Amino acid sequence: MVICPEVQARGWHKIGPNPAILGWARAARPVAEQAIAASPEPWRCGGTWFVGVDALPNGPDGAVAGAAFPWDALPLAPCALHWGQLSTIRPGYPQLSAEETPAAFRFRQTRDAAHLDGLLPVGPEKRRKIKEPHAWILGLPLTEAQGAPLVVWERSHLVLQDALRRALAPHPPAIWAEVDITEAYQTARAQVFELCPRIELRAVPGEAMVLHRLTLHGVAPWPSADHDKGQSARIIAYFRPMLTSVADWIRAP
Repeated sequence: MVICPEVQARGWHKIGPNPAILGWARAARPVAEQAIAASPEPWRCGGTWFVGVDALPNGPDGAVAGAAFPWDALPLAPCALHWGQLSTIRPGYPQLSAEETPAAFRFRQTRDAAHLDGLLPVGPEKRRKIKEPHAWILGLPLTEAQGAPLVVWERSHLVLQDALRRALAPHPPAIWAEVDITEAYQTARAQVFELCPRIELRAVPGEAMVLHRLTLHGVAPWPSADHDKGQSARIIAYFRPMLTSVADWIRAP
């Protein structure tokens, strides 16, 4: 779990600059750029967003290109890591695209596509269920670009944890991963928009962003005024190790 009172209190914490984090980011960047260039994954949002799940070929200890993962600089207990996500945004994000409805595009523009990780749309009606109970979310910037920053809603984890606990309470823990929490989640998200401050987290290589696993977050649009400044894409490597159960995900602090 997260060993950090700031994350427990407000749902996020930014760390650095730190030389160990910077060393890892510098080693990871060329590996990441090569992986992105070689990937067959299509870019979304009109060619402005490469999702990049499991795209960074790091080791289970987080090491990449000979650089050790900076565990000592982070308020996290070391654990085995999946390949990192390489969330990559180009200037102009977001653009309307065929894979997204006009309503979803508006939500991306006006609400930063706010979401809670781990809730997956299931079935033809895309009902939300807790299928990926993550322990925490860690973002490590690999580029200097500041467009389309990570957005968080401060203390949203408290609102969402309370709402989802109540939604799961009538059911036995053994089936919590199968419980439809769509309405509870959508109602709680609307409350978050009303009650919780929206914060844009800008960070550069050498810094790290740690989020509580239940923090509502998204990505801000890249300001139109910056489109013509020749800025390159921004790349953030994300890690979200899994917990063993939904019970751990919802009950832990």
